[in-house]
Amino acid sequence: MNNFPLSSLLAAGIAMALSAGATADGISKTNLASPSGKIAVDFYLTDKGQPAYRASFSGKPVIGESLLGLDFKSASDMLDDFSIVDVKTRSADSTWEQPWGEEHYIRDHFNEAVIALEEKGPATRKLNLIFRAYDDGLAFRYQVPQQQGLDKVEIMQEATEFNLLGNHSSWWTPALAGEKYEYLTENTPLDQVKLVHTPFTMKDKSGLAIAIHEAALKDYATMNLSGNGTGLKAALVPIHKDNPVKVETSTPFASPWRTVQIAEKETDLITSYLTLNLNEPNQLGDVSWLKPGKYVGIWWELHLEKGTWNQGPKHAATTENTKKYIDFAAANGFDGVLVEGWNWGWDGEWFNHGGAAFNFTKPYPDYDVDTLSKYAADKGVYIIGHHETGAETDNYERQLEDAYDFLQKHGMKAVKTGYVESGELLTNGNYHHGQKFVQHAEKVTKVAAAHKVMVVAHETVKDTGERRTYPNLISREVARGQEYDAWAKDGGNPPDHTTIIPFTRLLAGPMDFTPGTFDISLPSRPDNQVNTTLAKQLALYVVIYSPVQMASDLPENYAKYPDAFQFIKDVATDWETTKVLSGEIGEHIAIARQQRDSENWFVGAITDEKARDVAVNLDFLNKDLSYTATIYRDGDKADYRRNPEDYVIETRKVKAGDKVRAQLAAGGGMAISLLADPH
Repeated sequence: MNNFPLSSLLAAGIAMALSAGATADGISKTNLASPSGKIAVDFYLTDKGQPAYRASFSGKPVIGESLLGLDFKSASDMLDDFSIVDVKTRSADSTWEQPWGEEHYIRDHFNEAVIALEEKGPATRKLNLIFRAYDDGLAFRYQVPQQQGLDKVEIMQEATEFNLLGNHSSWWTPALAGEKYEYLTENTPLDQVKLVHTPFTMKDKSGLAIAIHEAALKDYATMNLSGNGTGLKAALVPIHKDNPVKVETSTPFASPWRTVQIAEKETDLITSYLTLNLNEPNQLGDVSWLKPGKYVGIWWELHLEKGTWNQGPKHAATTENTKKYIDFAAANGFDGVLVEGWNWGWDGEWFNHGGAAFNFTKPYPDYDVDTLSKYAADKGVYIIGHHETGAETDNYERQLEDAYDFLQKHGMKAVKTGYVESGELLTNGNYHHGQKFVQHAEKVTKVAAAHKVMVVAHETVKDTGERRTYPNLISREVARGQEYDAWAKDGGNPPDHTTIIPFTRLLAGPMDFTPGTFDISLPSRPDNQVNTTLAKQLALYVVIYSPVQMASDLPENYAKYPDAFQFIKDVATDWETTKVLSGEIGEHIAIARQQRDSENWFVGAITDEKARDVAVNLDFLNKDLSYTATIYRDGDKADYRRNPEDYVIETRKVKAGDKVRAQLAAGGGMAISLLADPH
């Protein structure tokens, strides 16, 4: 067996990171530790020869005996009767640069064991399990080599288990329940969990935080989790409604990584980049054409029913209306203008299996795309294309090359894609998050990249770190966004929604949440409102990470509050580093981010429905500089229900180590811009 190089172990300051137990029959178990020794994984075979593992954090058991294996349709299952025939180990420590992101440089430091298994029976089939131990979590994947008698494979399910050692407090949204990922988060004991999405976040009684997810989802089914007591098991999404098979593939193949992030407190989960580290590096080459930024557009007025996607007297995507948004974007330093409802296909019930009518190169007669593209370019702005498919992926793929040729020809540097449907099935019967849809999403990303188009994907498959491999996949929705505030029958997103998703959905990657509503009370929607204060809307630009951020409200509403709108104009979207200052899931969070290639910082602090005092310690600032702090906070009488637009703006000089104190109103927040003084 190969051991880790002594130099690597000495550099990490730890003892041997891996050991193996041997018997007369060969290797019986393998122990793997993270570089600091904080996380330890024990891999072994049960009495039946079934692969199993345990994991601990700082000597405390976190995952009890959890079985592994693969269940095939036609071939016999790869579940038991194995022996360990070899263990190859290595350590790695490197740093890589994100072309854009919440952290400019990311360290990738782990110890790895590749465990080669072979069946004892006459088939002697081979299965490799690859484990990696990081100081912020562990990951493992299945790897099936090419071998005689095992060519084409149909996977019915994984036997993958995560058996927790306590009835932890758990935050989850239901899987395969009809609305994709767009749910409010439930918080229950672990033993009440049924079928749920990942990332799936838990906290034990001591405060230890655990999040289960997956990385590098490629040509495979999405993994949900099925609960049973305090245990969880992988639950792969089927390919098609009439086909129980989850994955169709051929050897050799590897599954996505199954990930477990572990941290002493939940705020540390947010700055764990385990998922990104487990993905392949950038495959697009030069990506200097990718530009994070901010946008406005014809969107919120549609959700307020001031305009329509379809043709008619209220059609919003007209040449005249689009010019208004282009002028507004240019005047305020925004990069893009999103236009929804510009193309043929919106008339009729497009959302009810009528998406085949969508044409992605044919504008409506009142939308002059040639004139608008030139008008925008002359003002230093670009139009963001919109491809709603109505879940008709076949129709979209037939037009894919032409659609992206059209975007590129008209200078549309980004596109928002959509897959709205009324259930969990696409119109062709494939599951929305099954293997075929995963393949489709990757195809769209690659075609977009070939045309130098950034993709902001809505109603798509969850993020598992592919943005490292394909950096043009710049943001996604894949959760309940701010549009629900305009029309949801439950009254919209409650104040705690945005204090939960940084610890759950956002662990997967950036989210196009679309903050920035200033007309909080929504006069045209008496049963709804945005359940935040105006100051909290500003704070969300920092708290909810996305390299493309929308100023979602109507231009005339920003004109009412020009001093508050200044923060949206100033705030960055690309970051050097991220610091989580404080937080507790579902209650409050404060985040500071440093603008990339700059000494400027921005802070966002938000609360749930409870008012609370906050004290932001500015010890993250450069000690050799002074800063001008502009503080946008809730007014003394602010309340998200009764007085949401009450805010105060204060400006003062600050330096490292100073504190900014404020009272956050119920449903409130505070945003701070910290601009370095000239030196």
